[in-house]
Amino acid sequence: MEYYNYLKSLHLIFVITWFAGLFYIVRLFVYQIEAAAKPSPEKEILQTQFKIMSYRLWYIITWPSAVLASFFAFWMLFFTPTGNAWLQMPWMHVKLGFVFVLYLYHLKCHQIFKQLQNDEVKYSTNFMRLWNEGATIILFAVVFLVVLKNAVNWIYGVIGIVLFSVLIMLGFKFYKNIREKNSGQ
Repeated sequence: MEYYNYLKSLHLIFVITWFAGLFYIVRLFVYQIEAAAKPSPEKEILQTQFKIMSYRLWYIITWPSAVLASFFAFWMLFFTPTGNAWLQMPWMHVKLGFVFVLYLYHLKCHQIFKQLQNDEVKYSTNFMRLWNEGATIILFAVVFLVVLKNAVNWIYGVIGIVLFSVLIMLGFKFYKNIREKNSGQ
């Protein structure tokens, strides 16, 4: 059973690096979209650099971290004595639902990554800044589920996540207004 703590440690390490990659890749998307609006030769220089940075982050850190985080999670769930017990708990079902949503988010980021690698700009920087908050909401939900487990009242938990999302949206609007005000001066 001692190896379980090693598995959990590895799982957590790769979850952290996965989220770090997701947070940073979307920031790079913002920079790539901003670079596309610059005049030549600045545009080409920045786009080339951001493509290299995005490629390395995506394929060397983010994807491997996602795969390894899932690998160690499956190992803990299906090949340890406590794993079957975890799978019987309602909070784990909700957590796995959020992990599924996280993978959908990751796959959408992959689609955006591929578009930007091909110089296709389909989203605004404001959309990307808002999109970046999706991973934050999922992270908060999963951490609270894992830490509080059965102490979570599902109704209050859902209300809390909705209120947190509203606060993020309001913060985004406030930040956007400040940026627009400062750029107009």
